[in-house]
Amino acid sequence: MQNKIIIYQVLPRLFGNKNTTLIFNGTIEENGVGKFNDFGDKALTEIRDLGITHIWYTGVIEHAKLTNYEVFGITPDYPALVKGRAGSPYAIKDYYDVDPDLAENVNNRMQEFEDLVGRTHRNGMKVIIDFVPNHVFRQYKSDMKPDGVKDFGTGDNPQIAFHPYNNFYYLPGQAFEIPDGIEWLKEISGELPDTGYVEFPAKVTGNDKFAAKPDRNDWYETVKLNYGVDYQDGKRGHFDPVPNTWHKMRDILLFWAGKGVDGFRCDMAEMVPVEFWQWTVSKVREQFPKIIFIAEIYNPLEYHNYVKTGGFDFLYDKVGLYDSLKNILRNHGSTQSLSNCWRMLEGLDAHMLRFLENHDEVRLASIEFAGDAFAGIPALVIAATMNTGPLLIYSGQEIGEPAIGATGFSGDDGRTSIYDYTTIPEQQKWVNGGKFDGGKLSDEKKEVHGFYKKFLNLCLKLPAISEGKFYDLMWVNTYDVLPNRNKIFAYLRYTPDQKLLIVVDFSGQGSSILKIKIPEHAFIEMGFPDNSILEFSDLLWDTNPVQTSVSEVQQYGVPLPALDYGVGIFELKV
Repeated sequence: MQNKIIIYQVLPRLFGNKNTTLIFNGTIEENGVGKFNDFGDKALTEIRDLGITHIWYTGVIEHAKLTNYEVFGITPDYPALVKGRAGSPYAIKDYYDVDPDLAENVNNRMQEFEDLVGRTHRNGMKVIIDFVPNHVFRQYKSDMKPDGVKDFGTGDNPQIAFHPYNNFYYLPGQAFEIPDGIEWLKEISGELPDTGYVEFPAKVTGNDKFAAKPDRNDWYETVKLNYGVDYQDGKRGHFDPVPNTWHKMRDILLFWAGKGVDGFRCDMAEMVPVEFWQWTVSKVREQFPKIIFIAEIYNPLEYHNYVKTGGFDFLYDKVGLYDSLKNILRNHGSTQSLSNCWRMLEGLDAHMLRFLENHDEVRLASIEFAGDAFAGIPALVIAATMNTGPLLIYSGQEIGEPAIGATGFSGDDGRTSIYDYTTIPEQQKWVNGGKFDGGKLSDEKKEVHGFYKKFLNLCLKLPAISEGKFYDLMWVNTYDVLPNRNKIFAYLRYTPDQKLLIVVDFSGQGSSILKIKIPEHAFIEMGFPDNSILEFSDLLWDTNPVQTSVSEVQQYGVPLPALDYGVGIFELKV
């Protein structure tokens, strides 16, 4: 049996920060910061026991920030190019270094990261980090690159807008201009920054903005990397001979794989040509055959291309399942939309990474989404059990972090800031000064954590969840069977040795007894003999088993008890 992959995304900068007296836009000295070493054996054991198989450490690679580490030989960053005091983890400044904020001893920072990788492995989990291939910080400069490695842009001809062997795209004859309206810097210093930063000719901005002066909502702190695609000539590709950027990025991936990293979450992978992924993923797997590649991708028309051609193991299921579940919880949409999610994937279900939270999205328990951790549990069960693909849990989700209040650059928008020196308040209560026992959580939050722990571990133990087939039951559960079918979603997951009925109720009522019909075709698919007497055993709650015959289930449906939190997982046995 293969284990279901359950990934825990966490920003080390936030996880271990014990400071409770935060100030708006506070410095690292004022607000504190978490460290690699905060993930000791006790913390890692508790994360593993939650039901986690992989940890995605977010913000590991060195990125732009306002904190000055010049004394350690790290080039300082121009303030107007940094978003927030702590900076965006996706404005990479040195692909060959780790964030100095995260080290107890800055001079020993890489060793501290390698020790973290080792501890994570010893505690039974694998390590994923971000790979950011589409763009770099405008002042990219590697202080820690290995001998013989040349920085991006070395050898470029900046007088040419596009050349397949340049690392960047240029705007010849134009100087880069800081965008207007960066008010957050004024709040810090009392005035807007001067114009001391010089970039001539201007480079194209990371979100494909071909303008010398980007807007404040552009990725203005970054520049686009050139993979041999001429965007001003109909996206024509120039891939033979292999572009210099490809070689540089392959070497970076091999560098981190050599540190023991088990996988990469590839930021905005669809903004990089699939031909590059086809080439580099195969090159990396020649040396590290078990490495995992996860693509952040939002265009369903490219899904097959990035799996079949690009070689990705998993893709973001954002515009399918995530958006559908959010519409149900947020806008009272119909559960019937969920059947379209698997249909549109055309067999790629097992390659989709499901999530309800990540660093880009609003918190599930925030008023911008479900508004309550318990209200989000039906969506969690579907995301985890609808197919064999991995599930992502964002640090703090398992205790219902609501992300209330602005902390600095990041506004009060239901998200946990990735730009500021801050904390995750509910998680801080779970950390409990380093005890990692949830001692300061309210009873309600302890209940949320308890459910996540029970449910995620159940997902790991059930072969039908990790490797079973999927059968949608909604086509046969018409309104005469399920009057409230727009709030119900029911399906089967099964292997030759295990059959599960999963029922989710988004109505929030939790009192009515449901009758779920299972058609004869499903019993044939699962291998049940005719005229069998079935027992439906509840695997989540301590309810009495329900017994009924196959023929009665086909005709009338099996009567199920009220579902706690609106969810039920039932094992079917003869």
